[in-house]
Amino acid sequence: MLSCVKNRPCDPRNKVGNECGSSLAYAYFVSFIFFCSFLMLNLFVAVIMDNFDYLTRDSSILGAHHLDEFVRIWAEYDPNATGKIHYTEMYDMLKNIDPPLGFGNKCPNRLAYKKLIRMNMPVDSDGKVNFTTTLFALIRENLSIKMRSAEEMDQADEELRDTVRSIWPLQAKKMLDLLIPKQEGKGKLTVGKIYAGLLILECWRTTRFGQIESTAAPRSSFFNCLLDVAAGNWANGRHEDDEASCLLSRRNTLRSKSKKQMDLQDVVIPSRRPSVESLHDKHLHPTASYRGSHNRPRSRSPSIR
Repeated sequence: MLSCVKNRPCDPRNKVGNECGSSLAYAYFVSFIFFCSFLMLNLFVAVIMDNFDYLTRDSSILGAHHLDEFVRIWAEYDPNATGKIHYTEMYDMLKNIDPPLGFGNKCPNRLAYKKLIRMNMPVDSDGKVNFTTTLFALIRENLSIKMRSAEEMDQADEELRDTVRSIWPLQAKKMLDLLIPKQEGKGKLTVGKIYAGLLILECWRTTRFGQIESTAAPRSSFFNCLLDVAAGNWANGRHEDDEASCLLSRRNTLRSKSKKQMDLQDVVIPSRRPSVESLHDKHLHPTASYRGSHNRPRSRSPSIR
């Protein structure tokens, strides 16, 4: 800095003059040291503090970075990006997602079943669950947003729907049914009903009677029967027209068969007709038959012997 101030000797090879430098050298070097040194030091400290905060943050607090992990794991089960996966893959997917958003590999089965029962996402006709519905149910379960007992969940859902409408009035019209699906009745199949059956089955297996049943011959399990009943209720509600058409076609088939039988009864086999003598003597041939008390002879319907 002193070599750049005013009235300092110049380089001998300089032909301009004997003195070089400027009085601005003091301001330049002071500002350079003040801004650059202190600024770089603060940036260095800020980077260290940011990484320290990243390494020591509480993993149990749900943040925006968990969304990327959920999307990445979902893409493994939905490679075509349809936005839906089968309900049988829901348990494995959530076990592969670390807490707090997912369950983790160390989560007990019963605890995972209870969480899925509380989430209770609806299942469509193909047995699949929606992406948005699953994500919002996970966030709601983790943050305990309007989560109450089973008897008060319907009221809590309505309160949450009103809250979403008041905060996002425009987006709520399109996304509200996906975020908080309506309860469509007892016959609607949901994830909660499926895993409730699994939880009952697992509790049954821990009992003495369940252990006896496990050693016996294999047969249809209680959970499979429960799924069959649910599928039957859904099928009855969906295929009423098909059943009506099948019933109508069955009636037409029975009518056609009865008509053919009546036509066959009217067919008279020549070899089994009564002779003229037997009719004149009021004596029926053994191969002929009467119906009721009529005197007119009537032939039997042909039989296959």
